[in-house]
Amino acid sequence: MVAAAIGGAAVGSRVLYWLENPALTLARWHDVSYLLGGKTIVGGLIGGWIAVEVAKRALGITSRTGDLFAVPLAVAIAIGRIGCHLTGLADQTYGTPTSLPWGVDLGDGVNRHPAVLYESAALLILAVMLVRMQRRRHAAGDVFKAFMAGYMTIRVVVDAVKAGPALMFGITTIQIAALAVLGYYAHDVARWIRLSRSRPPSR
Repeated sequence: MVAAAIGGAAVGSRVLYWLENPALTLARWHDVSYLLGGKTIVGGLIGGWIAVEVAKRALGITSRTGDLFAVPLAVAIAIGRIGCHLTGLADQTYGTPTSLPWGVDLGDGVNRHPAVLYESAALLILAVMLVRMQRRRHAAGDVFKAFMAGYMTIRVVVDAVKAGPALMFGITTIQIAALAVLGYYAHDVARWIRLSRSRPPSR
């Protein structure tokens, strides 16, 4: 399962990177450094998730295997995003220009949204929520599903203030991929909402 996750993540991270800017990818399809140089977290998560599900089906494994990885993934990505911020413009994860007082100058004289720091903070909040979810009774696999749904929601929101080419209707390829995952988990989110409403109020 780990091998499938690593292989799927490696493929998915690059495929979604290529799709971020299709025109640029077509123009540089022969440039090995470009094709192997870029990657995306969303693509890695989706690719790893699909590869694991395919491997489980091939091996006849029916048990849920992702819950133990949910909190470590959230914390690891949050820490990694701090590194992205410190890298500056070269990382290409910087935010759009802003006049807000917490805008940061990454070296080009433009105050920008610290987009990856927004993402990092939101992920730490998500990690706390996942830990609380682990302590409650829940269906197997729900913690990982909550991580995926939560992270994809974060990316849809945060990527709105990230600099990047819009594919259609003003949204990016990564946002479209994140929305597709959210659509897949919509029935689980609806189930959690119904469950939370059915619980007696705390005293």
